[in-house]
Amino acid sequence: MRQVLQSLSDGTTTVEEVPCPSVGPGRLLIRTQRTLVSAGTERMLVEFGRGSLLSKARQQPEKVRQVLDKIRTDGLMTTLDAVRGKLDMPISLGYCNAGEVLEVGAGVDGIRPGDRVVSNGPHAEVVCVPRNLCARIPEGVCHEHAAFTVLSAIGLQGLRLAAPTLGECFALTGLGLIGLITAQLLQAQGCRVLGIDPNPARLELAGRMGIETVDLSIGQDPVAAAMDFSRGRGVDGVLITASTKSSEPVHQAAQMCRQRGRIVLVGVTGLELQRSDFYEKELSFQVSCSYGPGRYDEAYEESGHDYPLAYVRWTEQRNFEAVLDMMAEGSLDVSPLISHRFALDQAPAAYGLLGGGGDYLGIVLEYPTSEERPQAELRRPTVTTGTPSPTSTGARVGVIGAGNYACRMLMPSLSKTAARRCVVVDNVGANASYAARKFGFERATSDVREALEADDVDGILIATRHNSHAALVCQALEAGKHVFVEKPLALTTDEVVRIERTHAAASARLGRELVLMVGFNRRFAPHTVRVMELLRAVSEPKVLSITVNAGAISATHWTQSTEVGGGRILGEGCHFIDLLRFMAGAPIESWQAACVGRGAEGVVSDDKAVISLRFADGSLGAVQYIANGHGSFPKERLEVFCAGRVLQIDNFRSLRGYGWPGARKMKLFRQDKGHAACAAAFVDAVARGGPSPIPLAETYEVARVTVSIAHALRADGAGSAREC
Repeated sequence: MRQVLQSLSDGTTTVEEVPCPSVGPGRLLIRTQRTLVSAGTERMLVEFGRGSLLSKARQQPEKVRQVLDKIRTDGLMTTLDAVRGKLDMPISLGYCNAGEVLEVGAGVDGIRPGDRVVSNGPHAEVVCVPRNLCARIPEGVCHEHAAFTVLSAIGLQGLRLAAPTLGECFALTGLGLIGLITAQLLQAQGCRVLGIDPNPARLELAGRMGIETVDLSIGQDPVAAAMDFSRGRGVDGVLITASTKSSEPVHQAAQMCRQRGRIVLVGVTGLELQRSDFYEKELSFQVSCSYGPGRYDEAYEESGHDYPLAYVRWTEQRNFEAVLDMMAEGSLDVSPLISHRFALDQAPAAYGLLGGGGDYLGIVLEYPTSEERPQAELRRPTVTTGTPSPTSTGARVGVIGAGNYACRMLMPSLSKTAARRCVVVDNVGANASYAARKFGFERATSDVREALEADDVDGILIATRHNSHAALVCQALEAGKHVFVEKPLALTTDEVVRIERTHAAASARLGRELVLMVGFNRRFAPHTVRVMELLRAVSEPKVLSITVNAGAISATHWTQSTEVGGGRILGEGCHFIDLLRFMAGAPIESWQAACVGRGAEGVVSDDKAVISLRFADGSLGAVQYIANGHGSFPKERLEVFCAGRVLQIDNFRSLRGYGWPGARKMKLFRQDKGHAACAAAFVDAVARGGPSPIPLAETYEVARVTVSIAHALRADGAGSAREC
């Protein structure tokens, strides 16, 4: 299938052939008929992409501060690699989609294949969308008009916050698509509307809709016009649907409002507010969030947990339905708002129009019919990238998961090895296609079976969300594949046991031991290798300490979810438990752990924790995993105390010995956490037929200990001393 993508590095818009997405539980697979280009949001993305690095920095001062902190701690080259990688990954454009359902996933009720629906799916021939982000299109509403639903819901949500009543008068600043739609919604509420804009063509269109207008291009005073429009009382409310860096629209809105009037910002403006504007009139000011309650709530959007109707009458999905009902009954007419139509293949020309300064309004993309593009052609899950196969006789590998970490760390490391890179799998076809082309894989797919069942794949690298690791590891082992899985190995003890049994059974069946390796890359870092060389001369117990300045992550991020990510100790803290286990060179006998602070609703957060380990040789280890530090402090610091000497690794850039004969200071030009060496070790083990680069006994031991610690911290914030 084809999809519209944009490069954030230079703003280039392309139509790419990518794998068709696969439908999952709670989701719908939709064949697109029409999509609408959001002239506001998508124009900003185009302009951002076309800007220089300096321009991008000026638009994101908060990100600049993060980059400067990263330069101080990780070094210039590491930071530049991270920034370039982020900008290089293409983004999917579009969120106003209308089409026909091809397939529904498990748990989807009320919608069947063949139904016509709207969704916030991107500009692509086939989209996969969660149930709560879809709504059925009523009879009498065509796909072209239905494509305006999501954009209309943005205006409707702003209107709901303004709470207009019959007979009130409202000013509307900005008569773009959302503004003109919102004006009709206000009229349907029985309100008088004053439209303010500098574009004469849009003002003329508004006038034909029965809206009184103010032309800023000829110097008309919007405040004076509003006072006249409201019979000298001031308008009851102002909806701002403009997009500008200026704070003037908010200032003018305050001046034209009556006492205790309402101002709702739907668009984007500067927010340098003057207290006197709001204080003297007791005005209310609110910023509207997209298309309604549920937006950005992962439980609602991704997991399908609806809000109770009695308590949240208008969710984003119910706003979709309300808009479609208004279209069906004729109280919302979007046909005058369509200024251009482009075939999907002409999408770059459509985006050229956005950035070219021409006059446009509603830009509709039209998609091929089933006669022009048969369903079988659209739904191909695998795309050949045309990348020539390496001539190496080394390991043949496939990667499952093409997200941010895989594309920034795992696949660049893999591309430096002698492995033949066969296939990349990702549910998002555009991600798989991008990764395959960038890192030299032969094909991209959205079907995991393409990797698991492929005869030309010896080893599978898994880089998906944590809750899928155990199942994918077992499937790959059962298929006779060697496995590299990004941490963690599993989220529960039962999963660890299942993996252990599956590995033993699969190896016995094949008559050879399959490689099973967790991506504990810090074992392979140059500084770690040097420390282990120095420690060989020491036989007495050691005291090991790691301080991890992990930084804060939102409580709603998937890694914080017990069900999906397992929490940060399980998801990332396992790295450091494994590293201490490696350096101690002895099994973990017992542990203690405690964390501080409870988040919203009393939920324990495990990302400010201290973990103590006792090893069988008498060594002690401590992991201080801290999320409430400052970004300018180095992220990781490891210290080893033994035999009256000290070794210190600072953020995997430098190593310094104190009182250690022959331990010269070791400083690297760029940070190296061992990613490349870790990937190379796996590829080499697969090519040679084993053994696993990390002993399996240690892999299972670290997994069990980490699961126990994480579960104890999540349950009550502490774990008493426990024997392993």
